[in-house]
Formats: sequence, structure tokens, C-alpha cells
Amino acid sequence: MKRARQLTVCLPNQPGQMARISRALADAGVSIRALSVSDATETSVVRLVVDNPVAGTKSLEALNLAVVTTPVRVVELPDKIGALAEMTDRLARRKVNVNFIYGSAGEGGTPVIIVEAKSQK
Repeated sequence: MKRARQLTVCLPNQPGQMARISRALADAGVSIRALSVSDATETSVVRLVVDNPVAGTKSLEALNLAVVTTPVRVVELPDKIGALAEMTDRLARRKVNVNFIYGSAGEGGTPVIIVEAKSQK
């Protein structure tokens, strides 16, 4: 299980906003490793795991965006039925609450999930 820093920004729910931040990251030479977008009526919450969180934060802050960084875990899962169930069962037995989870493809196409979870003990 790898650790990473997730960048979170809130964007107006308008055309071109994802293009604006993805262009800023690309221009800064920052690669997006995982992405989650949750929309609401007027805003979207964008969560990103990037290869260079410091440069990513600077490029997004240059757009006058508030960037929140959160420690997350990058978990490789085997490509088999029930892999996520097994992992989340282990967390539940340890009384760990999953605050959010989303998927991506890791190196070589290996399925990975991004997890932020906290113990409820």
C-alpha cells in the first residue's frame, strides 16, 4: 500500500473548468494519476492524485484556487471478483471508516483504488 497526497479543489460547475485545471497541470509538467469529480448544483469537488503534489498545488493556486491536500493510500487490487469486498471487509473488522474511495489504473494497468479512511476506535 503506497501513500500519496491528494489535491482537492472546488470548481464552479461550468463548462471549461476541468480544461482549465488540467491545462494548468499539464503546462506545469504534472501528471494526473487518479481523478474523482463529484458534482453539486453550483460547484464540483475535484480530487486528484498527481505525480508531483508540490508542483500541482502551485499550478492550481496560480489559478486562484484553494487547494486542500489530504494524505491518502493507493491500494493495488488484484483484477478479480471480490477483491474490493475483501479489502473493505478487513477495514470494517478493524473499525476503520472509509471517508471516500475511487478507482484508477496504476502502473501497467493494474487496478488501484484511492482511499481515505480513519479508525473509529
